[in-house]
Amino acid sequence: MPRGPSPQKRAADRRKRRKVADIVLERLGERYEHPSWAGPRVDTVSELILTILSQNTADTNSFRAFTALRERYATWDEVLAAPTDELEDVIRPGGLAPTKSRRIQHVLAEVHEETNGTWDLGFLGERPLLEAREWLTSLPGIGRKTAAIILLFNFGRPQLPVDTHVHRVATRLGMLPPRTPLERAHDLLEEALEPDEMYPFHVELIRHGRDTCRAPRPICGWCPLTDVCPYYADAARGRAPMAPIPKSAPADGPPRYHDELIHGWMPPEE
Repeated sequence: MPRGPSPQKRAADRRKRRKVADIVLERLGERYEHPSWAGPRVDTVSELILTILSQNTADTNSFRAFTALRERYATWDEVLAAPTDELEDVIRPGGLAPTKSRRIQHVLAEVHEETNGTWDLGFLGERPLLEAREWLTSLPGIGRKTAAIILLFNFGRPQLPVDTHVHRVATRLGMLPPRTPLERAHDLLEEALEPDEMYPFHVELIRHGRDTCRAPRPICGWCPLTDVCPYYADAARGRAPMAPIPKSAPADGPPRYHDELIHGWMPPEE
């Protein structure tokens, strides 16, 4: 039976991730204006339902589905009580509506029971961190990334959501071994960061993954991290694909993404 890495190798890997994290936070922080958490954008239940709608679909589609849901139902009690096939029709723009409609109502039923119908999830900011995370991941269809989004964005708690952009950029930088499972990726990256670094690291890697370190071909000519990037070393030798800087690119470099676009949506106007 194969053995895992030795303690010495694990310690060396942690030091390597920490060194790269320092460089990422410094250089991408300068590019993206050192984002910092400024409090929740919307109530926690809204954030939770939005993340369900965001699963396996484009940002614009999930935003349309969330907007349609908010326009059709005035309260979460109404969403919970709605016929499932009706809810399915309402959120159809978000894709996977049959699955997501059932999942949303199952999650709302759990929240309703846990909060005695108040819909107040403030306890997630008060319980021990792992206990709060375990409660969230016990909900139907809620995994580690969604739980981290709720805890970080609504409560400022030190959890790092690892989405496709974070996973891709961290892997290219050598912070994650190739094909690292998502659960393990969360552990490895959180281990490398201080609590107050998780929000800026998350936002910066998402922005960088969208405007520069794109899939399948990154625009390495825009990247300030090429000197510490194993992927770039391979791409420069023709062993990995990279894209040229677009001819229509802004004169001052890659486009910028605002905080409200991190998960592809903005809170509806009151």
